[in-house]
Amino acid sequence: MATITLRGNTIHTEGSLPKVGEKAPNFKLTGGDMQDKTLESFAGKKKILNIVPSLDTPVCAISTRRFNEEAGKLPNTAVLVVSNDLPFAQKRFCTTEGLANVTALSELRTRDFGHDYGVRISDGPLAGVMSRAIVVIDEHDKVVYTEQVPEIGQEPDYAKALAAAK
Repeated sequence: MATITLRGNTIHTEGSLPKVGEKAPNFKLTGGDMQDKTLESFAGKKKILNIVPSLDTPVCAISTRRFNEEAGKLPNTAVLVVSNDLPFAQKRFCTTEGLANVTALSELRTRDFGHDYGVRISDGPLAGVMSRAIVVIDEHDKVVYTEQVPEIGQEPDYAKALAAAK
């Protein structure tokens, strides 16, 4: 369990992020095309998982825009924005913002991702949604970097995440 804060108030996640060096847990998430995507869908690519509570919040939108901008500079890298938002809302956000270098994925059909990646918030007003976290996975599906952002309203460390994906 991770201890994080929401506007300075302590909240917790159900588990912990995968450990660096471990094989990344598989997942089944739904894309804006309503097709399920798994870890294998991005086989042979580096993956930056930008895990956010909701694209309808300012910091989540900022981090998604920033990773979209930086993703175009990284060869063989998929940036996956994972949230509890419905695929329709994710697609609308990405289309409206002109974000072509990220893939938004939803826990629409299964809630396993939040549990398996240790990011589901277990208490407080955001219980049930995912915390803000970054997981970088190499092309062999090994975890090479993680960050559990300590305060929900704080942006992740972009430089460290992007460096891990290079």
